Amino acid sequence: MEIEQKRILITGGAGFLGSHLCKRLLEDSCEVICLDNYFTGSKDNIIGLMDHPYFELIRHDITFPLYLEIDEIYNLACPASPIHYQHDPVQTLKTCVHGAINMLGLAKRVKAKIFQASTSEVYGDPAIHPQPESYWGNVNPIGIRSCYDEGKRCAETLFFDYHRQHNVNIRVGRLFNTYGPNMHPNDGRVVSNFIIQALQNAPITIYGSGEQTRSFCYVDDLIELMVRFMSANDNFTGPMNMGNPGEFTIKELAELIIKITNSKSTLSFVDLPQDDPKQRQPEISLAQNELGWTPKVNLEDGLTKTINYFDTLLKKRTTT
Repeated sequence: MEIEQKRILITGGAGFLGSHLCKRLLEDSCEVICLDNYFTGSKDNIIGLMDHPYFELIRHDITFPLYLEIDEIYNLACPASPIHYQHDPVQTLKTCVHGAINMLGLAKRVKAKIFQASTSEVYGDPAIHPQPESYWGNVNPIGIRSCYDEGKRCAETLFFDYHRQHNVNIRVGRLFNTYGPNMHPNDGRVVSNFIIQALQNAPITIYGSGEQTRSFCYVDDLIELMVRFMSANDNFTGPMNMGNPGEFTIKELAELIIKITNSKSTLSFVDLPQDDPKQRQPEISLAQNELGWTPKVNLEDGLTKTINYFDTLLKKRTTT
């Protein structure tokens, strides 16, 4: 008996994570509809998929309703770096909230399973370390990061209310720092910032003392977890932490990138932005126990692949 091909919608599909997910699901013999408004996504990320017979691209903003016949939705649409989400905080909040309402409404109408890409930012500047899913967070509701932090928290509320009230089949994943090829070179995130600066032998900008910590997950590991999560038992809704528990100081990250790139960059320390969290590390026993998932790519190997991507990108820019 032939298994029916899944038709999957990926919002934010031309972005960093979305483009990798599009590729993976096509490899899994799914029909993929990639939706993006190109605020931070790029056609360059998906250009290699355009001729695939089961790939479709739609330009659309999820703050407006959408009507499609699909089996699953991965809701990844939202600027995820402070530079981009603070550029238009009202639109960021609309993307989180109106976007969630529109995608949940679509899932409800067509009885589709839906994944929400939430974030570790729902924990704010955490008072508990590492952060388990049971922790409710320490978030400033009126700060410069609140459009994203509170927008994602509200989206989680909507997902669980649609699940309870309308029996929508949901998955909520809290994504921690993820890196890899297809990251936007000017998105202001720490890995891409440091790599670009190191490749250009420019001073590496570190906010604060550099002793604040982050955990970094390579994109292939995260995509594997997303796909497993969506295939899990329907009673397993999350929220679930999604990230690599390896914890590094920002200064350690900068020094490792300088080492891998053999850069002449020096460290430049500037003031810490408002509400920048001091610690960030996922507690991942839920993903390990429920889905048998553990990240495989260590930081040095993942950074080497990411550095090669950015090195090629920069060389291409200088020759065109």
